[in-house]
Formats: sequence, structure tokens, C-alpha cells
Amino acid sequence: MPGGTPIHALSGRIVPFVTKVLIDCDPGIDDALALALAAGSPSLEIVGITTVGGNVDLSMTTANALALREFLDLGDVPVTPGSAGALLPQTVRAAHVHGESGLGGAVLPAPVRDVSAGHAVDFIIDALKAAPGEITLIAVGPLTNIALAVRREPRIVEWARDLVIMGGSYTRGNHNPAAEFNMLADPEAAAIVFAAGWTVKQLGLDVTLSAVVTSAVLDRMRPLGRLSELLVPAAQFYGMVTAEGGPAIHDACAVAYVLDPSLFAAVPAVVNVETAGTYTRGMTVTDFKVADRRPNALVTTSLDVKRFWDLVLGAYEGLAARLG
Repeated sequence: MPGGTPIHALSGRIVPFVTKVLIDCDPGIDDALALALAAGSPSLEIVGITTVGGNVDLSMTTANALALREFLDLGDVPVTPGSAGALLPQTVRAAHVHGESGLGGAVLPAPVRDVSAGHAVDFIIDALKAAPGEITLIAVGPLTNIALAVRREPRIVEWARDLVIMGGSYTRGNHNPAAEFNMLADPEAAAIVFAAGWTVKQLGLDVTLSAVVTSAVLDRMRPLGRLSELLVPAAQFYGMVTAEGGPAIHDACAVAYVLDPSLFAAVPAVVNVETAGTYTRGMTVTDFKVADRRPNALVTTSLDVKRFWDLVLGAYEGLAARLG
């Protein structure tokens, strides 16, 4: 299982199991914290970062991804920009949540290296084609890039090891009463992705809202040297931190799921995305009564919060030691 240490079949040696991940994102405060978790996890190999317009415009999400690549010491991991807007002409942004820069109060050094040539959709297709069954897609922004990749090359559904997303909810929304932000930003793309034929591992608001930064969590972030310059201002930017609660780091839940699915309870479901409703556009309509239908999603319903933070903060502490 991801994050485990299986015994080598021939030699009997214990060797680390490394999961290759391709992260499609719109940094974004919680995207940044998710990338930091991935960077601090030795059992993950980041093969690429692709960007999409979402929390802020594409130019800014891409600039943030470039700055994070260098700040987190990710080496030559390619950063490839993708779709600036949704499949249909609409613009839904969240600068009022993440700040004009997208990274809240965190200020990172300007990146030296530029983006990789090409478009995110081509990068996603080419990466999965080159390593079928090896790469897990982690999508923590609007699903525009993933939907376009599915439409251009439907076989990526077979080539991907897994698809793990942060988005949606089976109860209530956050950007409006019905819809979570990533779904509302491009409902047509989300509908395509859920109908593509794979089983989407869905980390929705019902779970991610329990992954909150408390004062105790923040206290463990403060001593982490250079890394704290990202973690602390980002983690407390969009909500008051108290002993009992604070802002949720939604996107980190998707990375945590890849690292250890046992942190979450999950239920098979049939999920459809509302694209036509006047008041419910972007809603993920979730039916847990699957009966004889094939479920298209594994929907997480609860999180072991203590183990989650042990995993996340342990990864941050290891990354901080490496960064100095």
C-alpha cells in the first residue's frame, strides 16, 4: 500500500515503496501546504506539477507553483501551465479567501527557473502514457485540465494508477450553499471527470473541514526554520486560529490520502455533478445507494484527525530539517 515498506520479492530486503504523483493545482494557500506535505514525504515522487486557473488567475497560480518548487527544493520537477479558465465562459475565483497573491500572508523568493514548454493537458497525457499504472493523479483545483486530458485521450483513465481529488461535498457547499469551490469553478469539467470510467477518490468538504489548524498545530509549525515562513502565515491567513479550531487545509487531505488511505473512512457512491441548476450548479449529487450500479467514486466520510496531523507535521518537520 502507498507509504508502506514491502519486502523485495527476490532478495527479501526491505525496500521503500515510492508512489509517483502528478499534482494538478491552483496555488492557493492549501495547495501550497499540500505541496509541502508531498515534498516532505519520502514515499512520494513528484513527477510533475500542472497548474490551472482557480483560486487566482493562471498567471498567478503558475508563478506560485514556480516559487514553491524552488522554496521546497523540488529540484527539476517540471511545472507546466494549463487552462486559464473553465470549459464554459465563466470566472469563479477565491482571491477574497487566499489573498491577491494566492498565498495569503506568505512571501516567497521570486523563482529563478521558468515553466516547462507545452501545455498541462499534453504533459498529463504524455506522463501517464509513458508510465501506465505507475502515476497517481492528485487534483486539488478545478478539474479543467483533467477533463480536457480525458477528452483528448480517454485511455488516461486506464493509464493512471489512481485519481484522487479534493472537491465536492455530499452535504453542503462552501462557495455557495450547494457547491464546493473547485466544483463550481468548472462544473462541466467535473462532470466529465466523474463520468470518465475510473473510480474517483473524493476528499470533499465533509472530511476536509475537520483538518483544521489549531493553536497546538500552529505551535508545532513555528519552530520549523525557513519552512515556517510559508507554513505559519499561510495556515492562519484565512481564519482565526484557536485552541479548538481554525482554518482547514483542504488540499493536504488529498496528499494524505495517497500516503495513508487508512486515515479516512470511505464509501462507494455514484456521484453526478449538477451543471444546469439555477441554485445548485456545481453540486456533487452523491448517491450512496449504489445497488446494482457501478460506483464511480469512493467518497471519504470521516478523518482520523490526530493521525492526520501526526502524518502532516512529521512530514513538515522532516522537510524543515532538509531545508535548514
